[in-house]
Amino acid sequence: MSSPATAPPAQNNLKRIVAASLIGTTIEWYDFFLYGSAAALVFNELFFPDSDPLVGTLLSFLTYAVGFAARPLGALVFGHYGDRLGRKKLLVLSLLMMGGATFAIGLLPTHATIGSLAPVLLTVLRLVQGFALGGEWGGAVLLVSEHGDARRRGFWASWPQTGAPAGQLLATGVLSVLTAVLSDAAFGSWGWRIPFLLSGVLVIVGLWIRLSVDESPVFKQALRQAETRKADADAERMPVVAVLRHHWRDVLVAMGARMAENISYYVITAFILVYATTSAGVSKQTALNSVLIASAIHFVTIPAWGALSDRWGRRPVYLIGAVGVGLWMFPFFALIDTGGFGNLLLAVTVGLVLHGAMYAPQAAFFSEMFATRMRYSGASIGAQFASVAAGAPAPLIATALLSDYGSSTPIALYVIAASLLTVVAVAMAKETRHRDLAEVAPSGAAGGPVEAPAAAQDARTL
Repeated sequence: MSSPATAPPAQNNLKRIVAASLIGTTIEWYDFFLYGSAAALVFNELFFPDSDPLVGTLLSFLTYAVGFAARPLGALVFGHYGDRLGRKKLLVLSLLMMGGATFAIGLLPTHATIGSLAPVLLTVLRLVQGFALGGEWGGAVLLVSEHGDARRRGFWASWPQTGAPAGQLLATGVLSVLTAVLSDAAFGSWGWRIPFLLSGVLVIVGLWIRLSVDESPVFKQALRQAETRKADADAERMPVVAVLRHHWRDVLVAMGARMAENISYYVITAFILVYATTSAGVSKQTALNSVLIASAIHFVTIPAWGALSDRWGRRPVYLIGAVGVGLWMFPFFALIDTGGFGNLLLAVTVGLVLHGAMYAPQAAFFSEMFATRMRYSGASIGAQFASVAAGAPAPLIATALLSDYGSSTPIALYVIAASLLTVVAVAMAKETRHRDLAEVAPSGAAGGPVEAPAAAQDARTL
């Protein structure tokens, strides 16, 4: 029989929790991906006009990568306070920070107006975006994971993950409409600001929904027990220290698991806008449309992969994605090189569907690795520290390889190497799909946390 903390919530309540997490993550990812798309399309001309076009793109992607550098700091700060104060409060703060920074980018003067100060301010605002996103992901997936039951946790926890393709879909869709209805001169002059300014409206909607949900019952139970017993000082005062003491192997597994997922995603969705338009001779509109349609398909397939992880396990589904992405890279670039829209769409769609096999179970998989009072910190650290080595430099490395070699082969080998690393990391992990989140105790043993009967739980479980 399920304990009160882990009993399945009323269906309507769970759907409201899922909706709040999904809408919040969609807005956060809209803001983040909008920057990536703009970096590939116009920021090189607006903020680095004195550089060679490809060098300007590299510099533009460098400011894009800066946002990833701030994500680990966001993971540490938001994880620490999220494990002490609760998931909901920190999620509201992350949404305000991300939306405010994005809105400010829409008001930012360009290099033509204020010179070198323009890229400096752009970089500062990108740092704020990265800091906020570093704290967003862990809280959003935990809020859903800790409200649901183990039987369908993979399915429900995958819904906040759909915020990534939904945000990509929204950002790409807005840019696609603007590039279609505006001339290149109008878009470069003022049209690019519109999607950034729209973030202000989206944040208001997101806050209204996010403030309406309750705190995680698993966290509230753990907090009550910790306050009563005054035990496990590490988890209570410094969750990060407790994570590194009890869950360091799980952090390494999570980081390795993120490599192929993160690198492949930014190559497929951000770098593709550069490669398709410069090497394959595809128009900006065609490239944007292919990412737009593929993101819609990606959105639909993520919950399906999450449901399969409830039946097959987190590891088998994750491995399907890691192996599949690696095998797809050479056909991916070969299809793009043909210059046809159909082949371009097929390349991006298959790549994102395979990416979804990693991204969908990731939320439940990482949540199930860590004990409750250090779960926000553990999941966030594992996910966001990996992004510095994976997603942050991915478009930058891919663009540099293209510049140096003039070929897609080194880029494909780069993604394949990341896939091999992820396969090794996931193969070393233990299956977690049957774990009760209220009964996961920290352990220094290999494989991370262990399941323990409720009667055997002591203060260390918290």
